[in-house]
Amino acid sequence: MPLLRIENLHTYYGHVHALKGIDLEVEEGEIVTLIGANGAGKSTTLRTISGLVRPREGRIEFGGQVINHVPAHKIVQMGVCHVPEGRRIFTTLTVMENLMMGAYTLKDEKTIRENLQRVFDLFPRLAERKNQLGGTLSGGEQQMLTIGRALMSRPRLLLLDEPSLGLAPMLVKAIFETIREINARGTTILLVEQNARAALKIAHRAYVLETGRVVLSGPAQELMRDERVRKAYLGER
Repeated sequence: MPLLRIENLHTYYGHVHALKGIDLEVEEGEIVTLIGANGAGKSTTLRTISGLVRPREGRIEFGGQVINHVPAHKIVQMGVCHVPEGRRIFTTLTVMENLMMGAYTLKDEKTIRENLQRVFDLFPRLAERKNQLGGTLSGGEQQMLTIGRALMSRPRLLLLDEPSLGLAPMLVKAIFETIREINARGTTILLVEQNARAALKIAHRAYVLETGRVVLSGPAQELMRDERVRKAYLGER
């Protein structure tokens, strides 16, 4: 059974039909990436899974349970964490306070300490700056913080929306290496990323979205060789 299964999903913003019957699956332990142009429905897919937007039709199953109408905070408790585009940290809180906000569903102090140590192991820079205000961090450090905050609840499924957005090339490389490491430590990842080449390099499988529909899917390495993908998303002619 897939960890996440989506069937015939339709999502609207008012009268705008954003997702038009998409189907996708994510197996436990995978990195799956969604690629496509701006407005294709990638971020809407993540927002619908995490409960920030409600589908009008279709079915979302996580761990065998239907979550279409589960409140967003309950979806977090079930093991799904969403890292939104644009980082959205609490700029007037310290790094440590931001991280502790990610642990709000947890009650056991020992588990919280263990999760915090895991985050600091992944992002030593955050340990160095734990008493610094979030708003004073660099863009790359803020991205580390927003991912670390999501990891504080030890999710089974991490939804990452444009983690490389606005970062320098060297930081982009580091962020993708970290995503691979997070996955190697046991977290399943559904990744939305404008940098299609970088996403396909680390993903196991991929889906291509166009105007709210899945138009291609398959192993990431196969899609990297697909002429349509190469021309439309990898900048090749």
